[in-house]
Amino acid sequence: MNVADAMTPREDVVVVELPGTRDDVLEYLQERGFSSVPVVKQTDDSEEYRGLVSREELIERPDEDQLAVLMREVPTVTADESVVDAARLMIEAGTRRVPVVDGVLEGIITVTDVIHAIARSEVELDATAGEIATRDVNTTYEETPLPVAERELYYANAPYAICLDDSGSMNGILTEVDIIEVARVVEGEDDTGDSVAGQDDEWMWEGIKAVGKRYIPTRNVEIPAEPVSMFMSEDLVTVPESKPVIEVAQALITEDIEQIPLVSGDQLIGVVRDSDLLGAL
Repeated sequence: MNVADAMTPREDVVVVELPGTRDDVLEYLQERGFSSVPVVKQTDDSEEYRGLVSREELIERPDEDQLAVLMREVPTVTADESVVDAARLMIEAGTRRVPVVDGVLEGIITVTDVIHAIARSEVELDATAGEIATRDVNTTYEETPLPVAERELYYANAPYAICLDDSGSMNGILTEVDIIEVARVVEGEDDTGDSVAGQDDEWMWEGIKAVGKRYIPTRNVEIPAEPVSMFMSEDLVTVPESKPVIEVAQALITEDIEQIPLVSGDQLIGVVRDSDLLGAL
């Protein structure tokens, strides 16, 4: 199966244009749950693809407002490459979306597009959930303040955390999407302190010895301090080790989720992420 058969074509791709600001892309990340959005620039006779802006950039760089600085370059594919090659590229580059570019942006292929292909048996993947699952599971306590849980996801380099109750049992799941939905950027000021010139300072201007306090504007991402239990998803879908991967893919699509806890009876023993399915290809 080629990328052309699985990708979202350009006419259906949501993009943001340069010059632009973080507000232009935040709407799509918050309201539509996208992981990233392509950035393009209109020229006199065509459209140039420039890069992607993702959830991570918006959270980690709250002081930056310009898309040209927030965006990052990711590898691209062409429409005639195979879906398996595109999946390999996503895994190697650590990205969920790969632009399809041949001079201009022709479309985009995402992890979800590949999962759709697996769910429809358009690419062959003969395995079970237990064979491809990740056994190291990222967790958090359901009463953890959300800002702390966000840092836990960041340091674990994971887009989710299984939420545990007082007995240590699985009681929900928190994802990056849940956090970005309630995050907001707040304005503030930082005091740079006194800046006083001495009589012999080379940088002292005529007659100016003290320029006083200086304040610089700042921007910070504010995340509600309430416990994780207020934001996590409680309706958990789980899979046993014996579940065929094609059925796991179908569940990911049906439930519109990126990972499913792997269980043995009621015991949490792993997690199957959509990226695990790509890795298995």
